[in-house]
Amino acid sequence: MKLVIFGLTISSSWGNGHATLWRGLLRAFAKRGHDVVFFERDVPYYAAHRDLRELESGRLRLYADWADVRHDAARELDDADAGMVTSYCPDGVVASDLVLDSSVARRVFYDLDTPVTLAQLSAGERVPYLPPHGLGDFDLALSYTGGEALTELVSRLHARVAAPLYGSVDPSEHRPVTPVAAYRSDLSYLGTYAEDRQHALAELFLEPARRLPSMRFLIGGAQYPSSFPWSENIHFKRHLPPAEHPAFFSSSRMTLNVTRHAMAAMGWCPSGRLFEAAACGVPLLSDSWAGLDHFFTPGSEIFVAENSDDAVRAIALDDATLRAVAAAARERTLAEHTAERRAAELESMLESVGAATAER
Repeated sequence: MKLVIFGLTISSSWGNGHATLWRGLLRAFAKRGHDVVFFERDVPYYAAHRDLRELESGRLRLYADWADVRHDAARELDDADAGMVTSYCPDGVVASDLVLDSSVARRVFYDLDTPVTLAQLSAGERVPYLPPHGLGDFDLALSYTGGEALTELVSRLHARVAAPLYGSVDPSEHRPVTPVAAYRSDLSYLGTYAEDRQHALAELFLEPARRLPSMRFLIGGAQYPSSFPWSENIHFKRHLPPAEHPAFFSSSRMTLNVTRHAMAAMGWCPSGRLFEAAACGVPLLSDSWAGLDHFFTPGSEIFVAENSDDAVRAIALDDATLRAVAAAARERTLAEHTAERRAAELESMLESVGAATAER
């Protein structure tokens, strides 16, 4: 197949979770014999932190303005098998119009931020990347989040078919490596600052750090405000490019996953960081949300904390217990949550949509 994507970014991992996911997924998709073209608006904040300039698995088209690239995008769609628009695409509405007006056989919208999308709709806000008439004209609506989110994509946005395409990991990029002293920690957290994660981060990270002053806590990420409540045993590494993630995780005795409030409330929302960390062989500690046990078994593959007491107890576990749980999570991840697995799922769904469209 030839797949044309209009997305947020694949060229910069700064301040977003889209880029790393796309890199692994599209590399695996290309290995299955497919061709990919990714259109990305060249915005200053990603240009200043660009850590990928061309796709080994396809073609990256950076553009300054939609008018400059519209005709090229239309030509790419002319001989494509599928056209896809994603959430947070800066030109999502006009890109959707282009895809829907084209002759491409499979028209797909992929919402990598479904709970955020639905929360904005519930608040009466305009969602700038959504077509004003919803998703009913697309053949398939994919969602990074499963469960109730899929039902709402159908009932509220009129999607014909809604299906999950969860996060994943590329094991060739994320694997155990030699620990690095600068990243050593008893508990780490890797993530961009988000206000709606702050309550859970305070409960599961900041409070345990206060109770365990002799232990070392480490945060890696971007956009943390000057008002963030740092303490002497909490250390900080500003934005880490994906190439540094394996060393970050491999140097952690345990790492924390914290889910944005809208996503945790809806459930079935595994962060790509979960799979990356598991593939690197580090024990996982996560906040609790519906559907988590579909991806990892609590207690034997992941530790789940509802509050600070739970987090402190998990941090205090002996090394042998932590190693056993980490090994089980890594085995589960390599069997079920790789980019290769998701690429096969995407291929299968596109083929099914193509067959249904032809029949219709």
